[in-house]
Order: sequence, then C-alpha cells, then structure tokens
Amino acid sequence: MSKIAGYVEIYGVLLNEIAEEADAIAMRYFRSNGLQVDRKGDGTAVTQADRAVEEMARSKVAKSGLALDVLGEEMGGANPKAASNGERARMIIDPIDGTEEFSRGIPTFGTLMAIEQDADIVAAMISAPGLRSRWWAYRGEGAYRDGKKLRVSKVDKLSNAMVFTTGTGPSKNAADQAKIRGLLDASRNSRSFGGFWQHMLVAEGAIEAALDWTSKPWDLAPLGIIVEEAGGRSTNAKGERTIYTGQLISTNGRIHDEVLKLLQ
Repeated sequence: MSKIAGYVEIYGVLLNEIAEEADAIAMRYFRSNGLQVDRKGDGTAVTQADRAVEEMARSKVAKSGLALDVLGEEMGGANPKAASNGERARMIIDPIDGTEEFSRGIPTFGTLMAIEQDADIVAAMISAPGLRSRWWAYRGEGAYRDGKKLRVSKVDKLSNAMVFTTGTGPSKNAADQAKIRGLLDASRNSRSFGGFWQHMLVAEGAIEAALDWTSKPWDLAPLGIIVEEAGGRSTNAKGERTIYTGQLISTNGRIHDEVLKLLQ
C-alpha cells in the first residue's frame, strides 16, 4: 500500500465518524428555539452547536490512536503555522462554517475538516446536513460528493465564466473592493455568496471561480484539496498554495491565471 493510498485507510474512518455525529448535533440545533447565539471578541457568531461539534471531534481524535494534534476555530490549538517535517500531523476543523447562516435558519453551513501532514493537506471532508451533501478528497485519490467523482468545468475564458465571491463589504479596504469588483465585472455572471459551498461548486463544475479574501485556516483547510483533486487550482492572490494568508481563489484551472491577474 502506497503512502498516498494509505490516507484513505488511515483517516477515512475518523473523518466519517466525526461527520456523522457532527451532522446529528448541528441538525438538533438548526432552526430550533433552543439555539443561543453569542458574539466572540472579533464580533463573529458562535453557538452551543459550534462548541459541541468541536468538543466531540477532539474527543474522537484523542480516542482514535492516531498521532494527531487539533487546531479548531473555537478551542484553538498549538502551532499556528503548518505542520512540517518531523512534527505530528494535525486535524484542522471548523465545527460550523457559516455560523451566521446557521443561526438564521439558512442551510448553507457545514463542518469542515482537513488533515495536515508534512506542510500539506492530505485528506479533507465537508459535511453539510442542511444541504444533504458531503464532499471529500484524499491526496491522489480524487474528489467526491456523496460518492460521485467530481470534475471542474471546461470553460476557458473569464468572460464566459460564473464567479462567486465573498462580496465587497466594509471588512475589505477600498483597493481590495476595487479588485474584487473588477473580477466580477470581467465575468459573464457573478454572485456574492462566500463560504465553503462556492468552492465546492467549482469542484463540481457548476461555476468556474470562487474567492474568499479574509478567512482563517480552518475556513480554508479542506477546500483546496477538493478543488485540486477535481482538476482545478486553489491558491492565494500571489499564486501560492497556502491556507495561511487569508485568501483562497479556487478555479477550474483554465481561467486561474486570468483571475489572478485581476487580483494582483
């Protein structure tokens, strides 16, 4: 068994077990009268579902017997930089990505998980029970949604492409707002949506590009590998493959350089 093929066997059971229980926790609170929404120091929303999912995931990792550290949105973790040679691998988890949507009864939320090993993401799973969908990828093994293998679209010009972005709200400075608007104006169709789902739509071939501009590693960790294993590209605005600069631009690969040119 090759090292790459082994990622499925090593991490697959753990990711699926966490996803199953995370779905159950999230749906127990989704659109319920018992959901309590608090605000963290940075103003972002957090609920008891976020905390419960991350606590459950950490418990499962601890009991798994795998040499994994954990970095999570709600409980943090040591080593803010990528795991490198000689260090333990780690799981990066966003227990409820899209908490704002979750708290408002909008079904575009999900649990995001990735395994980072030797400074690379080697396994990832996203479970979105409100959308009744689950996506996953293992390095070298392809990308899937609910068992169906994914491929990006074949559109080769931005002028023919559909582009989703996080929008041009007040969290971005004027220069960044102008770059993003330029990208939207250059596309055939555009929407301001944000979050994990837009990147999954790239992987599925439904749209050609998705952009996150001010995100944390746990928001981005599983997205790139799923897009890449579907045949696309995911980088920051400089063309670097990283989840640590806040940006992630995912495309079908054919229009990636054209998109980056507008954003640099």
